Amino acid sequence: MTVREAICQGIDEEMERDDKVFILGEEVAQYQGAYKVTKGLYQKYGQERVIDTPITEAGFTGMAIGAAYKDLRPVVEFMTWNFSMQAIDQVINSAAKQYYMSAGDIACPIVFRGPNGHSAGTAAQHSQCFAAWFSHCPGLKVVAPYSSQDAKGLIKAAIRDNNPVLVLEHELMYGVSFPMSEEALGSDYVLPIGKARVEREGSDVTLITFSKNVGLALEVASTMQETKGISVEVINLLSIRPLDRDTIIESAKKTGRVVTLEQGWPQCGVGAEISAVLMETEAFNYLDAPMERVCGADIPMPYATELENKALPQFEDVVAAIERTTHRSHQ
Repeated sequence: MTVREAICQGIDEEMERDDKVFILGEEVAQYQGAYKVTKGLYQKYGQERVIDTPITEAGFTGMAIGAAYKDLRPVVEFMTWNFSMQAIDQVINSAAKQYYMSAGDIACPIVFRGPNGHSAGTAAQHSQCFAAWFSHCPGLKVVAPYSSQDAKGLIKAAIRDNNPVLVLEHELMYGVSFPMSEEALGSDYVLPIGKARVEREGSDVTLITFSKNVGLALEVASTMQETKGISVEVINLLSIRPLDRDTIIESAKKTGRVVTLEQGWPQCGVGAEISAVLMETEAFNYLDAPMERVCGADIPMPYATELENKALPQFEDVVAAIERTTHRSHQ
C-alpha cells in the first residue's frame, strides 16, 4: 500500500468510527486532495464533512480550532507545511495553549497534516522542514511517519488524541509502497505517540532520524555493514514531540556513538535537542566519541537541482559522519 493510500484509509476509518471527525482544506473535496490523499472521501461523506476552503490558511485554521473547542474533531490539511506560516498564530496561540489557558476546561482535539520538507525543485518557500519549529512549543504533539504502516497508525492516533497533533508527512513518500501487516490493515491499528522504533539493531553506532530519511539511514546502515563491518543501529523517531528519550538514551549507552540525520537546519534543530538529551543524562558517560549531526545546509533551499542536492544530506554525508565517530575503534 502506498503512504498516500494508508493515510486516506486511516482518515476514512476514523470518519466512519466517529461522526465528529471532519476534514477541511484547499482542494480536499471535489479535487480529491492536492496530492490525492483524500481521494474518495468527498463522495463517501459529503460536503459537510469534507470541506473545500478558500485559500486562507489563517481563516480555515481558526474556524477548525473553534470547531474543536465545541467538541468536533477537525483534520486540517495544509497543502504544504510552508503555508502553515500563514496560520502559525492560530496553531500556537489558539490551539496549543488553549487547554492550559482554560485550566483544563477546553481541550482542542485537532489534527494539522500535510507535506513537510523538500519536494523536488520547489525552492525556498516550499521546501522547509518544520519539525523543530513546532516541536519547540508545549501543548502540541508532533509526529512524522516514514512507512505506510507508520502513516496509518499515526494519523489514527492523532485523530483520537485530545490534543492538537501535527502530522508531518513527506511529499516524496506519498507514492512509495510498503507492505502492510495484517494488524495494520485492521481498523483499530494505532501507533502510540511518543514512542520511537528501532528499525535496525546495531552495536557500533546509533543513527537517529525520522520521515523520509529513515530510508536513507537504512541504506547507509546496510552499506556500512557490508563494506566496513560497522554495525549501525537505526532509530525511527516517529514522534518529535514528545521525544522518546528512553529509546535514544538506551541505544546511546549500547553503542557508545550517536549520529543524527535530518533535512532541517542545524541551529536549534531536532539533532540539537537530541545532543542536549545526551549531554544532560547518564548517556554522556557511555559516549566514546562526540556526537555528529547531519543536517540540511544553513541556507534557504536553492531551486537548481545540483544546489538542492548540496543543501540536503546525501548518502556520503551520513557515511562520513559515521566514519568520524567510529574511526578510533575500526582503524
